[in-house]
Amino acid sequence: MIQFGLRLHDAEKLPVEQVLPLVRQKGFTCAHVALSKSFKELPCTPSALTPGYAMYLRHLFEKNGIDIAVLGNYLNLAHPDADALHAIQEKYYAHIRFASLLGCGMVGTETGAPNAEYKFCPECRSDEALATFIRNFKPVVRCAEQYGVTIAIEPVVKHIVYDARRARIVLDEIGSPNLQILFDPVNLLNMENVDRREEVFAEAIELLGKDIAMIHFKDFLRKDAGGQLAATGAGQGGMEDYRTILRFAKQEKPYIFATLENTTPENAVECLNYLKKQYDEC
Repeated sequence: MIQFGLRLHDAEKLPVEQVLPLVRQKGFTCAHVALSKSFKELPCTPSALTPGYAMYLRHLFEKNGIDIAVLGNYLNLAHPDADALHAIQEKYYAHIRFASLLGCGMVGTETGAPNAEYKFCPECRSDEALATFIRNFKPVVRCAEQYGVTIAIEPVVKHIVYDARRARIVLDEIGSPNLQILFDPVNLLNMENVDRREEVFAEAIELLGKDIAMIHFKDFLRKDAGGQLAATGAGQGGMEDYRTILRFAKQEKPYIFATLENTTPENAVECLNYLKKQYDEC
C-alpha cells in the first residue's frame, strides 16, 4: 500500500501542534515538511536547527502517527554568486543534519537555474548549467553520506534537470547510494509534451524507477496565457488517469511515501479518495 501524505503547508494555517491531528484525521500518514513554509512563525536558519528542535518535532509527529516523509529545502544550487551559493550549501548541510535527528525519510531538492532569480532561461538546458549544478551538488551529497541521510532530486521541466534523461546523468555521474529521485510526474510536463504524458511517465519509470524513493501527486490546468500549465490538486484538472504511476508504485515500491501537493484544506480528502480509487483499480 502507498503511504499517502500531505504537503504540510497546504493544510490549515494553524500551529503545528493543532494541525497535525487534523492531517491525521483526514487519513494522511506522512507529511512533506518545508520549515520556512510549514512553521512560518519559527526561524529556520542553520543555527536554529538544533537537536532540541529536531527532537521536539520528532516526538510531536510520532504522537500524531505521522511520518516526516521529506524535509524540503528547495534552493538554487546553480546560483551564480559565490557567497550566495556558499550560504545555500550551508543550509543544505544544516537540513541534512536536522533530518538525521528527525528520523525523516529524506531531504528533497529541485535543481535550480543558472541565475540569481531562480527563473527559467534557455541556459537551463545547457551542458554548462548541468555541470555547474553537479559540481555544486556533490559536496551536499557527500554530507548526506556522512549523516546516513538520503537526498533526493526532483526533476522539473523548467529547471536544470528537466527530464528523466537529465536526471539519469546526475545519478550516474555522482554515483552515490544516498542520492535518489523524488518523482513528481506533473513537474515533467509542459504545453509541448502534456498530450504525450504517458510516454513521459513511462520513460521516467524506465530510466529512474529503481532510484525513485518518493512520489508527489498533483494535477494540472491548461493556461493559455504564456503557454503554461498551472498546478492543482489531484483529480481537480486535466490529468485524469494516474494509474501508470500508481501501478508502478503498487508493483515495485511497497509502502512508498507519496504526498499530495497543491491541495486545499477543503479538497484534500477528495483528492486523496480520487487517488485511492484509482489505486484500487490497478
